[in-house]
Amino acid sequence: MIAVVQRCSRGEVRVSGDRVGALQERGGLVVLLGVEVGDEPIHAQKMADKLAKLRIFEDAAGKMNLAVSDVGGSVLVISQFTLAGDCSGGNRPSFITAARPEAAEPLVVEVVDRVRAAGLHVETGRFRTEMKVDILNDGPVTIIVRVPNDRGDGRSSIGA
Repeated sequence: MIAVVQRCSRGEVRVSGDRVGALQERGGLVVLLGVEVGDEPIHAQKMADKLAKLRIFEDAAGKMNLAVSDVGGSVLVISQFTLAGDCSGGNRPSFITAARPEAAEPLVVEVVDRVRAAGLHVETGRFRTEMKVDILNDGPVTIIVRVPNDRGDGRSSIGA
């Protein structure tokens, strides 16, 4: 599982011109989330834990020491299978490592549910739709978070 996490002052996602999700007034995290072949609920749990606790907001001393909950922020999660794109073999990306939608969607929901369970306000994009995302990155701060499933062959090694 892979996420591009941005600390944002503003973020919203629209489908067919209608706003379907947005950060609240205080900003927070915009998370572009990709599910890969072999990801399982344990990976969703680890990703959600990381997102809820990721300390990329500045404290009074100007150090990135605070989590989104510490600053009263919210989270906008947008599923994005293209994060699994591999361009190493040429200029056209291969998406062979991206999970099929029927496998990916429940894991995205699991991440969202677990971040909510951590006490955060979470909104989302709409799965399997063409979305327009408007982001005002603050800093800019952009972090790539990976929860590897170790094998890359569709089988998790967690607990193996």
